[in-house]
Amino acid sequence: MIDPADVADRVEALRQEVRDRAGHDVALIAVTKSFGCDAIQAAASAGCDGIGENYAQELLEKTEAGCIDLPVHFIGALQSNKIRQIAPFVSLWQSIDRSSLIDELARRAPGAQVLLQVNTTGEGSKSGVVPGEVEALHSHALRAGLVVQGVMTIGPTAGDHASRLSAFRQLRQIADSLGVSICSMGMSEDYREALDCGSTMLRIGSALFGPRGALRKTP
Repeated sequence: MIDPADVADRVEALRQEVRDRAGHDVALIAVTKSFGCDAIQAAASAGCDGIGENYAQELLEKTEAGCIDLPVHFIGALQSNKIRQIAPFVSLWQSIDRSSLIDELARRAPGAQVLLQVNTTGEGSKSGVVPGEVEALHSHALRAGLVVQGVMTIGPTAGDHASRLSAFRQLRQIADSLGVSICSMGMSEDYREALDCGSTMLRIGSALFGPRGALRKTP
């Protein structure tokens, strides 16, 4: 079981570190994938700004359990054929990286708020449009009627300090060039580097809830 008091203490410590390090407001998205309703409820009680879910089926199970009481950010790899099922429950789509997703969202959720996912590490294992194609994807999303709030990236899998800074600085530059407000970067292992590079949204899981094991069933 997740202890709400422990989560609240961790959230407050993290927010204090953000204030000291960044000097500007940073949204805190609690990544609740593979955790149950107790984690979502603890995140809400602690004042997190939203929850992050990676898998369509898991999100549907949690909505059916009635435990979603924060805005949902879909942060995982997204399949076009799953959009229709989860569109009613998603407030921000953080992993938009190709035109087919944009077209399907425009059909199923007109005016959806999205972030464009950018692969700033060059790792083949990571999703995301390459930096040189972000502007074209951005234009496509606007023509389709979506609201592009910002950009998102995942830091290097086994990166050192310098490689993390390189990846995050590139995303910050892209956000500035597009004139978007949200720069979603930084997870439990690398949020400090992300903050130093101008992150406006952190996606934090294990640093709030502890290590993940097997998928935890919702009540």
